[in-house]
Amino acid sequence: MSGVRTLQLAARRLRPGAHRAARVIVLGLLEGVAGGELVVEDPMGTSRFGPSGGLRASVRVTDGRAFRAVIGAGSVGLAEGYIEGWWDCDDLVALLQIAARRLGPTRPVLERLSTLRGALIDAVDRRRASLARDRRNIAAHYDLGNDFFSCFLDPTLSYSCGVFSSPDEAMEVASRRKLDGICAKLALRPGDHVLEIGTGWGAFALHAARRYGCRVTTTTISSRQYDHARAAVDAAGLAGQVQVLNVDYRELEGRFDKLVSIEMIEAVDWRDYPSFFGHCAKLLGDEGLMALQAIVIDERHYAAARRRQDFIKAMVFPGSCIPSIGALTSALARGGDLSLVHLEDIGAHYAETIERWSQAFAAHRAQVAALGFDARFMRLWEFYLAYCRAGFLERRISDVQAILAKSGWQATLSESLRGWT
Repeated sequence: MSGVRTLQLAARRLRPGAHRAARVIVLGLLEGVAGGELVVEDPMGTSRFGPSGGLRASVRVTDGRAFRAVIGAGSVGLAEGYIEGWWDCDDLVALLQIAARRLGPTRPVLERLSTLRGALIDAVDRRRASLARDRRNIAAHYDLGNDFFSCFLDPTLSYSCGVFSSPDEAMEVASRRKLDGICAKLALRPGDHVLEIGTGWGAFALHAARRYGCRVTTTTISSRQYDHARAAVDAAGLAGQVQVLNVDYRELEGRFDKLVSIEMIEAVDWRDYPSFFGHCAKLLGDEGLMALQAIVIDERHYAAARRRQDFIKAMVFPGSCIPSIGALTSALARGGDLSLVHLEDIGAHYAETIERWSQAFAAHRAQVAALGFDARFMRLWEFYLAYCRAGFLERRISDVQAILAKSGWQATLSESLRGWT
C-alpha cells in the first residue's frame, strides 16, 4: 500500500471532533520545543517544531487516537499509541529526549502540585508490606522467560549497567568489568561469605565464587531466575561455594562478611527503604561492607515520580520505584547502622549499555517472535529501551555504585583506594 493511500485511510480515523481537538492541543504544546527539531506528519498536514542542527526526530501519525492518548495519559498514552501502531518515528530516542527537554520548564510547577497531592494521598494510603504482591510484580517482568532475556543480554546475562573502557568494547567485557569493580571495592577474598540480594541469572555469584574464591549465598524471588541460576551453578561445578535461594530478603537470616545488591532496590517501595537497609545491616557482621548499585532519579523529580504512574510502572515493571540519592541516604539514617563511605556515578555507561541491548533486541526479533511474543510486545520493548536510554542521556536518571559500611568497619588508605578511583 502506498504512503498516500495509508494516510488517506488514516484520515478517516481523525474525523471525530475529539481527535481533531486533541491534535490541536498536542501541536500547540509542541510550539515551545527548543531542544531539537521535531517533524509531525499526519493526514491533515506536516508541522515542524524547534531549531534544526541538533537532535531531530520525525513522527508519522496514522491514527488520531494517538493524540487523545497523549492528552489523556501522558507517557503511558504516548507508549500506548506506539505499541498499537498509531504512530511511528524514525528516531525514538531523539524524540523522547526532545520531549524531556520540552517538559523541563513546566516541571517545577508539576513537581510542587504532585508533592502536595502526594501528602494528602499518604495520609490515607498506608501501604502495607506484602511479600505475595512483590513476588507477583517481579514475576510480571523477570519471568518473561530466560530464553527471552538471552536474546539481547550478553553471555553473562547481566541485566544491569556495564562499565566500558572504550566505546567499541564488547558488552560481555563491560559486564565483567562492572563485576570486578564491585568485588574490588568490597576487597573480596577467599574466606569471605557474601550475601547477594537479587540474584538475576547468577552473574555476580558465579563471578565472585570463581574468580575471588568467595562463598556466596544469593537469593531471588523470580522462579525463572532461580531455576536458571541453580542450573548455572551446578554446571560451573560451584555447588559447594554458591547457594541459591528463592526467598524474599525480609526472610533471610544469618551473618555475612559482605553484602551485594545490584539494581534490585528499584523493586523496593520507597516507604520500605529504611526497613530494607535495616535488615541489610542486621545481616552483616560488625565490620561488614555492602555494595549497592542503583538506578537513581534526579533529586528534583523524586517526590513526584515516586507517586506517579508512568509508562514503566504501568506497562513494564509494576511496583517499581526509582530512588534518589537523597532518599537513599535519608533511609540509611533511619534504618540500622550502615553509612555511606563511597559513591560513584556510572550513568554514562548505562546509555551505552542500553544501546547494546537495543541493537541485540533488533537483531533477534525473529527469535523473540519464535518464543511466542507478538508485534505489540516487541514494540513495547523497543519503546521501553528507548525511553530508558533517553532518560540516561538527558540525565533525568543515572546509575550509582555505593559502598555502605557497618559502624565497626575501619577505613585504611589502602582499602579506600582499592577500586575507589
